[in-house]
This record gives sequence, structure tokens and C-alpha cells, in this order.
Amino acid sequence: MSAPERIPPRGGLTEDSAVCELLAEGELAVRGRIREASNAVLYCAVELDGRSAACVYKPVAGERPLWDFPDGNLARREVAAYEVSRATGWDLVPPTVLRDGPYGEGMCQLWVEADPAEELLALVEGEEAGEGWKAIGFAEVPGGGAALLVHADDQRLRRLAVLDAVINNADRKGGHLLPTVDGRLYAIDHGVTFNAEDKLRTLLWGWAGDALTDDAVEVLGLLAAGLDGEGALAARLAGLITPEELDAVRTRVAALLRTGRHPEPSGAWPAIPWPPV
Repeated sequence: MSAPERIPPRGGLTEDSAVCELLAEGELAVRGRIREASNAVLYCAVELDGRSAACVYKPVAGERPLWDFPDGNLARREVAAYEVSRATGWDLVPPTVLRDGPYGEGMCQLWVEADPAEELLALVEGEEAGEGWKAIGFAEVPGGGAALLVHADDQRLRRLAVLDAVINNADRKGGHLLPTVDGRLYAIDHGVTFNAEDKLRTLLWGWAGDALTDDAVEVLGLLAAGLDGEGALAARLAGLITPEELDAVRTRVAALLRTGRHPEPSGAWPAIPWPPV
């Protein structure tokens, strides 16, 4: 029997629908556990009709309750984040589905191999970020000193900052950024998103207060249309987040279009997640 055709790492794919079919309907086999994660994250292989891929399976049964996210679950919010990303056309979140697995319902997401050579975050001396970088803030370094934490002035990250503002991401860390060898950028770990209260916490504050790009304004307009009434995006999100959370998405999109600017830290809570990476 011939070996199954292996789906390449995200970046070489052209049809998300085919990948989602594989993830949703394929036979899921657990290969190991990613122990660094705070919730159960299982590294798996999935196979269907001669196609296979590596993926991550996060069962709802392995989630720790969060007092400030009492509604729904992490798995459904991960899928909701993918649906919004897909609606933007920016494809910043790897294909993600909700399915039954060896440990019950959970999210299943295509595994992405990151390019370790690409640097999106750095610590620099002095008080200026330098050309090609955006300042985040000062961070303590070994020895008791401080250095300026910066992120790349990168269009891919800027788009991600807009997506995070829409989905109200409360935990955008550096380790969630996956640049690939073909020049694309993907983002993972979207379980603490979509809260009806403003909880944006991110490393991507470099454009705070800046005018949105024309590209972002156009995409936000598309999202607004998809969220309106019985729009396609609203219908997909309705089964994943609460009505209050869905209304809050509409409100955030409308606010971004009204101001035409990237949001700024509210000052009501720490603006940067800990640990930042």
C-alpha cells in the first residue's frame, strides 16, 4: 500500500476547505503532548483518503477554567478566531475546526513549521527602536538592567494587530507568531479572545494611535458586512461564541471604522501579556 500524500506545512496550501475537511473528518492519531502549554495540547497526525497532515488537537476536557472567561470554551474561541481570519482574506490563522477526537470535543488546527531564522522581536539598547522596528516598552534583563523591547515594523504584524483588536485578544505573545520559510506569517493560541469586555493585551502596540491602512479599512468594511444581521460570518460565529460576544465583535469593528485608527492601551490593566514571549 502506498504512503498517504502528506499535506505540506501551512504556506504551501491553496485550498483551506480541503484542509479543513481533512482536519474535521480524518482519522486522528495522538503522537505526543506539548507540555509547555497551560492546557492540554496534543500533537497529532490526521489522515483521510490518502492525504495526511500534522496537527494540534486541544480537547475541551483538558481546559482549565478561567474566571474572567466564564462563557463557552477555549476550543470554540480558537475556531471563531480562524473564521474571522478567513473572512479578512489575510489568512493569519492556520485552518482550524471543531471536531470530536480521542478525548472528546476539541479544536483541531493544522501544524505550522516556523522559520527559526526570522526575527520579529528583539531587545535593543537605548531609547529608540531603530529603523525597521517599533517600540513596545522597556523590559528587565539579567543583571538588573533594562532594554527596549521592539517588534518588527512588518505589514504582516500590522494586519495581525488589527485582527487582534477585532477578536479582543487578551494574550498576544511572541511565541504565538509563526513566520514560515515562504514569507508568510501565522498566529496561534486564540483561546482567550472574544470577551464582551475590553481585554486587549498584546505585544503589537507599535502602531497604537496610528491611522489604519487603506487595506485594513477595506477589510473591516467586509467584516462589518459579514457581521450584519444574517451575514455569513455572523452565522458561523453564532455557534461558537455567545450573542453578547458576537455583538461586541460588531461594536469593535464599528469603532475601528469610526476612529480609523489602531487602538491604544486603555490603562485599566497591564497592556502587555506576561510572560511576553
